[in-house]
Amino acid sequence: MEYLLSEQQKTIQGLARRIAEERILPVRAELDEKEEFPWAIMKDLAESDLFRVFLPEAYEGLGGGCLDLCLVVEEISRVCSAVAISYAATALGSFALLEYGTEEQKRKYLPDIAAGKKLAAFALTEPTAGSDAGAIKTTAKKVDGGYVLNGTKQFITNGGEAELYTLIILTDPSRGARGASAVLVEKGTPGFLFGKKEKKMGIRASATRELVFQNCLIPEQNLIGREGMGFLMAMKVFDRSRPGIAAQAVGLAQGALDTAVDYARQRIQFGHPIIALPVIQDKLADMAIQVEAARALTYAVARTIDSGAKNFTAESSMSKVFASDTAMKVTTEAVQVMGGAGYMRDYPIEKMMRDAKITQIYEGTNEVLRGTIAAELRKRKTKRE
Repeated sequence: MEYLLSEQQKTIQGLARRIAEERILPVRAELDEKEEFPWAIMKDLAESDLFRVFLPEAYEGLGGGCLDLCLVVEEISRVCSAVAISYAATALGSFALLEYGTEEQKRKYLPDIAAGKKLAAFALTEPTAGSDAGAIKTTAKKVDGGYVLNGTKQFITNGGEAELYTLIILTDPSRGARGASAVLVEKGTPGFLFGKKEKKMGIRASATRELVFQNCLIPEQNLIGREGMGFLMAMKVFDRSRPGIAAQAVGLAQGALDTAVDYARQRIQFGHPIIALPVIQDKLADMAIQVEAARALTYAVARTIDSGAKNFTAESSMSKVFASDTAMKVTTEAVQVMGGAGYMRDYPIEKMMRDAKITQIYEGTNEVLRGTIAAELRKRKTKRE
């Protein structure tokens, strides 16, 4: 299907696909088996200027938007979503800085991110704060010239590998979520430690690690925006980033569909390739319909964001929910099409199925996001009345 991409977007898409096929595909299984962070591929992406895609030209980026980022994430996810999320997490870690940071902060950090010299990460989740993001307990106590951080962040993508971390912490614990603020913390800051590296079901090549803060002093210049705005910033960041998770899910689903179709063409049963069987044709057709629908919704939401729309909370959530549910359905059906072979680690489908599950969980579980969508619908109905 033709999605009316610009020439720059077509170039970005083609470049990401070539890197995925030439550099990621040969090492995909090894990275998953060893749970090894893909530093060599991050270097390839940097040298290809793909970290510049989501940043403005003023900070040495290419000036692309949400759709451009989604195109890269989708193409990489067709081959390995663990690599894709390691790339995309740097965009997530940059969004609060890009939207709410001072000019001095942006010029200090964004050019190195654009060049791929430094990865970034976003840290909200804590042992007591998952879906209930307002239950964070990590604190930042104001002192002369800065803030002293204490607490723990959990399940942080790019944890330990990133050089720059955007944290949502409490500057005024007495106010709960309204006392949350956003701060920047650099790797190597005294008192900033890395805890447990998680062993995961899927996306194993990505780093998911605990961040520990023990009397960690950061300068007051590392505050993003104003105190008390952190929770609002986090929600706005996720509104902007969820189409990226949708793109990851779309890429995963497309990769699974491609693999299932190729297998069905080659697998002979009852004297014919199984793709000639009506039951297999029905499965593959339904999978293809779901993938195209998820892609169309994801691109449409990304374009809405790029248009400068002010409120896209519901649409962003819809894209993530629909695409991730699609990825789970399509990868599961792909395993079924391939039968016993699909269950074996010799084929990539079992990895894709494992990887797909997390897309229904992170950056807002689909159960919570359905509530978010319903709440937005209620607001809109009330306004019309």
